[in-house]
Amino acid sequence: MADFSLSIPSEDASDCPSEERVISLVNSVFKGEGLKWEAISVVLADHQAVLDLNIEWLKHDYHTDVLSFLLEDDPDAIEGEVYVDIETARERYAEFAATSITQEIERYIVHGLLHLTGLDDETEDEKTAMKLLEDKYLAA
Repeated sequence: MADFSLSIPSEDASDCPSEERVISLVNSVFKGEGLKWEAISVVLADHQAVLDLNIEWLKHDYHTDVLSFLLEDDPDAIEGEVYVDIETARERYAEFAATSITQEIERYIVHGLLHLTGLDDETEDEKTAMKLLEDKYLAA
């Protein structure tokens, strides 16, 4: 049986998606990409926590909306962690036509999950393709 965990700061839970919704997103993304997952952890955090991880693990001294760490890349047993900056989602949700902060957080979660499947968004074509997949999985 696959292992899933969702961590939400208790003081910030009002805008966050439910655990059931996040599990549904995880299942949709991995099934849609033809992969199986063994252990996925989604952590909804603040600016500082995500910045600290970005500096420590990627040597990037700047804020970002989501970080993904692939721990095991066996296509039959993906293991990974997704860290979402919920403060960034709250600041930026209106810029990206999301109808709610919760939906923006869900977009960041799906984006991070897509990175765990091996997709990237370095080029404009990759960004466009990833945005289309985000829309697809968010609508599921």
